[in-house]
Amino acid sequence: MQAFKTGDLLLEAVPSGAGEICVQAGSLSMGILVALFVVLSIALMRSFLQLVPYIADSFLRARGSVVLESSVRVSRDRDAVALVMLLPMTVLTCRYRLYNPSFLAGASPDSRLWLTAAAISAYLLLRLLMYVLLKPKRRYEQFQTAHHATYTFFILLVLLLMGTAGIMYVFGASDASVRLVLYTEIMVVYLVFLFRRAQILSLSCNQLRTFLYLCGLEILPTAALVVSAVLL
Repeated sequence: MQAFKTGDLLLEAVPSGAGEICVQAGSLSMGILVALFVVLSIALMRSFLQLVPYIADSFLRARGSVVLESSVRVSRDRDAVALVMLLPMTVLTCRYRLYNPSFLAGASPDSRLWLTAAAISAYLLLRLLMYVLLKPKRRYEQFQTAHHATYTFFILLVLLLMGTAGIMYVFGASDASVRLVLYTEIMVVYLVFLFRRAQILSLSCNQLRTFLYLCGLEILPTAALVVSAVLL
């Protein structure tokens, strides 16, 4: 019996991957956000279906955003849908740790979710601040259209991320694999958005002003978000 009295446990008591999924599934706040998103999505389903052709047109050509903004009703519906899409974006960012600074490492699931929401809110406020500071005093229609195109591409991005995450989850993909694919999709959509936004701004600005606007409106806030995730 002496041979069985000592020994080392080489395996974790709870597998890390399964543990993370259980922790995330047990987040009350995340469940509330998901339920709220479902309810609001049902309420806005008609508006969303009417938006689909405009979203596709905006992705394929810069004039698509101009056409969308020319309709007050459609642009208002687009803004409402984009606001609702913040809910699944926050959940996805938290669930797959798309924003993963070191200070979130020891946070509880609920705390991590709300801190992630705070980081997203800070990023959006910085973008809004740069928009207000750089907004021209005259002939700002194209400038405003380029700014509102952010909402259109955000809806497209979140739909793409939700679909990808759902499909990969069903097929049992690891969190690391899902995270890599989501990062790739974010980068691709963001690059297309930058190109379309530059095209819209170029309708009323020269190339130098367009580049400076992009630096202030897009590159600076995005760089601040990335740097905060790496250094904090």
